[in-house]
Amino acid sequence: MRASPRRSPGNWARLPRRSHNRRPRRCAGPDPVIDTPKRAACDAPALTTPSPELPQGRTRLRLFARVLAGLRNSFLTGIVVIAPVGLTVWLIWTVVGWVDGFVWPFIPEPYLPNNLLNRILGLEGEDRIEVNVRGLGVVVFLVFTVLVGWVAKGIIGRSFIAVGENLVGRLPVVRSVYNGVKQIAETIFAQTETSFEKACLVEYPRKGIWAVGFISTQTRGEVREKGHGADMLSVFVPTTPNPTSGFLLFFPKEDVIELDMTIEDAAKLVISAGLVHPGEKDTMPEVLEHEAERLAHKAREAHRRENEDA
Repeated sequence: MRASPRRSPGNWARLPRRSHNRRPRRCAGPDPVIDTPKRAACDAPALTTPSPELPQGRTRLRLFARVLAGLRNSFLTGIVVIAPVGLTVWLIWTVVGWVDGFVWPFIPEPYLPNNLLNRILGLEGEDRIEVNVRGLGVVVFLVFTVLVGWVAKGIIGRSFIAVGENLVGRLPVVRSVYNGVKQIAETIFAQTETSFEKACLVEYPRKGIWAVGFISTQTRGEVREKGHGADMLSVFVPTTPNPTSGFLLFFPKEDVIELDMTIEDAAKLVISAGLVHPGEKDTMPEVLEHEAERLAHKAREAHRRENEDA
C-alpha cells in the first residue's frame, strides 16, 4: 500500500481552504485526498423502502358503491311502502269517479249537488258556485242497492225476480250470460257458505314436489262415482303471485295433508312467493331488505370465486 506523505506545516498552506457555503456531505467520512473510494460509498444515496400508500381511487370507488347500494335499497323499500298505498288510493278514487259518472245522469237536475247548494244559498247567475262532490254517486248507489236487497227478500220481490228469470231463460245468448254472472255473484258474495275450508299440501305436479292448495269441498255426484266411490277432495292450487288463477284438482283424501295455518296465511305465502311465512312479521320492507342482502352476498361470493379462478 502506498504510504501517505508526511504533512509539514508548509504543505498545509498549499491545500485549498474549505468554503463555509459548501454543501456538507451526508455522512462523516475519511479525508477526500486520502481515501476516495470510501467517500464514493459514503455519498451514495441510501436505499429506503417506500411507505405503502393506500389506493385512493379504489377506496373512493368502494365508498361510492356502498353509498349507491344503500340508496338503492332505500329506494326499493320506499317503493314497497308507497306502491300499495298509492295504488289503493288511486283505485278507490278511480272507482268512485266511475260510479259517480254512472249514477249522476239518473239524478234529477234540481237535486244535483251544485243546483241544490245554490238554491239553498240563494245564489243565481254569476254568483253561482260550482262544487265537485266526489262520492255522492257511491252513496246513492249504496242506498239503491240496500233498497233493492230489502225488496228482494220479500214475497213481492221474489215474485218479480222469478218472473224476470223466467223471461231471461227463454233468450239463448242472454240466458248463458245471466246464469254465469249470477253463479259468480252468488259464489263471491255468499253469506252462508265459505269459499275454502282449509289450506293443505298436495303432491303436484308430480311425486316429490309439493304445492300449497285450498280444500274447496268433498266431491259429489258424477266425480265421486267415477272415482270408484272413494272419498275425494276438490283442491284449488293457485298460481304465484296471482292467486285468482290456478288449477282445480281432485285428490284422494289420504293424499291431502291439511295445514294448521289459516286461509289468509296461506294466501300470503302464495302471493309473496314464499317470502312471508305464517308466524313471522310480514312487513314487506324488512322482507325486501333481507332479500337484497341475500342477493348482495350471493353476488360477492360469485365475484370472489371468479377472482380465485383468475
